[in-house]
Amino acid sequence: MAKIEIRLKKSFIGKKDDQIATAKALGLKKIGQSVTREDNKTTRGMIKKISFMVDVNELD
Repeated sequence: MAKIEIRLKKSFIGKKDDQIATAKALGLKKIGQSVTREDNKTTRGMIKKISFMVDVNELD
């Protein structure tokens, strides 16, 4: 299955609790940190919820 790299680009300050929880569930803690996850519907839904806070790159 394909992989995607997710990088946190915005701070948690001033964000809603559910948005912070979603970012932490993806494994993001600090600005600039990136994680690699499987590309599936669950991950895409989480990314959609916090799309303004993250950058997403598809890996081969």
